[in-house]
Amino acid sequence: MKSGSNAAIDKVISRFFGVFDNRAGRVPEAQAFGMLFASNATIATHSGRGVQITTPDEFVRPRIELLTSGRLVEFHEWETQSENEILGSLAVRRSRYEKSGRLDGQPYAGVGTKFFQLAQIDEAWRIVSLAWIDDAAFGSRQT
Repeated sequence: MKSGSNAAIDKVISRFFGVFDNRAGRVPEAQAFGMLFASNATIATHSGRGVQITTPDEFVRPRIELLTSGRLVEFHEWETQSENEILGSLAVRRSRYEKSGRLDGQPYAGVGTKFFQLAQIDEAWRIVSLAWIDDAAFGSRQT
């Protein structure tokens, strides 16, 4: 493992969660999100409709719209636990996270798990795939 890899990966993941923060007048930007990913990256999201696989741009566009529309306010996500496994220029990170805000005037919150696969490309860690599920999608808390 290269020295500093954990810290560098922590920074990428922190930036990922930071994109979805509209507290105190922050304005989320799709460009900041896209810069975290390698070309041809994919995102798999599990919901009540099953698994949807999208590009980072397809994934972030409707979320940025929701975060800037005034419907979802004072929203943010944050990591509560994480574990990295790094092998050379490849890494896997398991993240537990929470989210909180107000959707259409009502409290909105949740918890879940995200699995990041990362690669060190041109000396920078980039997300090559992301799979995620909210605990509510399957009715129980995972640890």
